[in-house]
Amino acid sequence: MFTSTEDRRDYRFTLGLLAGACVGAGVVLWLAPRTASEIRGRVTDAAKDLGERASEGFDQASVRVGAVADEINRKSRGVIHDVADVVARGAREVKTAV
Repeated sequence: MFTSTEDRRDYRFTLGLLAGACVGAGVVLWLAPRTASEIRGRVTDAAKDLGERASEGFDQASVRVGAVADEINRKSRGVIHDVADVVARGAREVKTAV
């Protein structure tokens, strides 16, 4: 007897699970068109916001990279002039020593 009671409980649980799934699916289908358009709107807004943030971040990074490149260019020109001065002095010393 105990075994048959357990079988009946499992059967009832399965029926309840299936009935709940069907009711849930029906509710989802009933609400889906309105929900889908709301979700589309939210996704579109989120994508626009993400695009704007990415664009702003790119602009900021571009300005920073440009500033760093200008600074490196300025410093490298200074180094080039310093090296040229040292080479010229060395050449004069060699010339006067000979």
